[in-house]
Amino acid sequence: MTTIAYKDGIIAYDGRVTAGRTIVYDDFDKLREREGVFFLGTGATSEINELIGLFFGEEILGECGAEAIAVQDGALTLIGYYDGKLAKTPMLMDSPYAIGSGMDHALTAFDMGATAYQAIEMAMKRDCGTGGKIRTLTVKVES
Repeated sequence: MTTIAYKDGIIAYDGRVTAGRTIVYDDFDKLREREGVFFLGTGATSEINELIGLFFGEEILGECGAEAIAVQDGALTLIGYYDGKLAKTPMLMDSPYAIGSGMDHALTAFDMGATAYQAIEMAMKRDCGTGGKIRTLTVKVES
């Protein structure tokens, strides 16, 4: 899967892509952009693409198990697909947050004072779905 962590205006994310228990890539840039909105998703690549489509009003057949953080106009929104509907939850910019398979490890790292980057490093130590190159995205809050 992956781990995406936010704290203090920085989103950090790993570069690992897996297929089952096999590591496919460790240097994959998971940042996606569509119509000026940036997305960082967890889950199957095809489902992340479906989730982004849902964000823009497209429809899907079946279920979608992906989650993503959308960055739009300096605001963060957690998006997911639950009970056949797109859910959009605004994220508090002053609170750390994490999603993905290493989420628990990243949140524990935050509790110990880690930055977003350090939280991904800690998740990589215990979560086999998190690894490879760590990248960051700075989120500028619009006034």
